[in-house]
Amino acid sequence: MTADPALVARVEALVRLVPDFPQPGVLFRDITPLLADAATFADVVAAMAAAAGEVDLVAGMEARGFLLAAPLATALGAGLVPVRKAGKLPGPSLAETYDLEYGTATLEVHPDTVPAGARVLVVDDVLATGGTAAATVRLLERAGADVVGLSVLVELTALGGRARLGGHRVDALLTPA
Repeated sequence: MTADPALVARVEALVRLVPDFPQPGVLFRDITPLLADAATFADVVAAMAAAAGEVDLVAGMEARGFLLAAPLATALGAGLVPVRKAGKLPGPSLAETYDLEYGTATLEVHPDTVPAGARVLVVDDVLATGGTAAATVRLLERAGADVVGLSVLVELTALGGRARLGGHRVDALLTPA
C-alpha cells in the first residue's frame, strides 16, 4: 500500500510497542492509541480503502481485525463478515482448524454470509507468522469466496507471514522488520 509519509509517521507514533506481552519475548503492537485518534483512524481507513479495489465483502479477523474491517466495509460500500473463534457464532458455521506453536485453534464463519464468487478482502491489525491469516483465507475459499487480498495495519516482514498466503496480495500501512 502506498500511503502518505505523513500518515505513516502519525501511525508509527500512535502504535504503542509493549514488550513481553502477552508473553515474554513478544513485542506487541497496541493499536488502541491510534483508534482513539479520530483523524488518524479515519485517514487509516481511507488509505486502506484506496488500496482495496473492488470488493463485495470485508472479512474481519477476531478480534482487532473487526475494529478496522467494519469502518473499511462501510467506506467501500461492502458487507462485513466476522471471522470468529470457535464457538462464538450461533447456528450452523463452517470451521477451519489450524496449528499453533503449542496446539491448535479453530476459526468459523456463517457460510450463508459468503455467496459463491464473492470478492472478499481479509482485514486484520497485524500480519505476523501468517497462520491465522492463512487459515482465514482457506476458510473463506471453502465457503466459496474469491479472496482478492489482505489488508493489514502492520506487517512484521521478518516473521514471513506473507509466504504462507499462497500468493494473495497483501497491503500493509507499516512494515517494520
